[in-house]
Amino acid sequence: MSVADLVAGLRESRGFRHKTDIVDVVSSLARHLPRGSRDLDQAVALGDDCAALDCAALADGTGYLLFAIEGMVSDFVSAIPWFAGYSSVMVNVSDIYAMGGRPLAVVDALWSSGIDAAQEVLAGMAAASVAYGVPIVGGHTNTRSDAAQLAVSIVGRANALLSSFNARPGDRLMMAVDLRGRFEEPYPFWNASVNAPPGRLRADLELLPHLAESGLCDAAKDISMAGTLGTALMLLECSKVGARIDLDRIPKPDGVTLERWLTAFPSYGFLLSVREENVQKVQALFDSRELACSVIGTLDATREVVVHRQGDAALLWDFSCEPFIVAPGGVQ
Repeated sequence: MSVADLVAGLRESRGFRHKTDIVDVVSSLARHLPRGSRDLDQAVALGDDCAALDCAALADGTGYLLFAIEGMVSDFVSAIPWFAGYSSVMVNVSDIYAMGGRPLAVVDALWSSGIDAAQEVLAGMAAASVAYGVPIVGGHTNTRSDAAQLAVSIVGRANALLSSFNARPGDRLMMAVDLRGRFEEPYPFWNASVNAPPGRLRADLELLPHLAESGLCDAAKDISMAGTLGTALMLLECSKVGARIDLDRIPKPDGVTLERWLTAFPSYGFLLSVREENVQKVQALFDSRELACSVIGTLDATREVVVHRQGDAALLWDFSCEPFIVAPGGVQ
């Protein structure tokens, strides 16, 4: 498959389409909110993994309060209810760590047709709560619904932020991922969490706030349903930069094609924008945890994202012509 064909397939993928929908949602919301209507001081604009509220503005000391929510796709909840419940907690935990924070607690909103249909979802949520050490402290339940729906929200705290808005031209784009897993067939979910020791899961995630607090990195994003390249687009667009990404340098499991891996949603996967002088130190931290980590590209001052492989290259996105998740005029 040529790189141009690969790019064409990604642009039409479900993960990419779901992310580009964000532009219309944010634009519509902005039209209905009066300017200056926010009461809280957001430390980052819309478009990051979490909302980050400056704790000084909340009369709550230093650092940041992190707040996020994830909704599970309904066909996923219906087909694999236990893993959907597990994932609903796991992905929220990942969002908090992707911002340099540590999770405090989650709440859920669950709809099902009877309590029996909800049992597997709840069991999966409970298993993830135990594995990651994050309590489920409440929520909303409706067991008289005609469809399965699940959303989970999380709150956390950060001393220093990793943000999608801090990447700079000249940074190295690094990918860190846990390859010790398997796909939850036939879905694109790479599961390196369920069978892992809880202590290892928590210690692996602790690398992210360590990076933020040590000053080794200030820009990151967790790899989402948009896959590696879609997540890269979100990070790059928020920071108003471009990049050249080498597909051959993307860490992937043995026996998995690049085409499939680029659409995968890993249970542990992060993109980091790292100053060149810090690359070796960041690399060493992930190496010490036996996590795959590699420099996969270089950021530049263009608004274009070009992907290449062995002399074959194609334009993935041109932000100057087409938004990905950022509405025209920004998402402030």
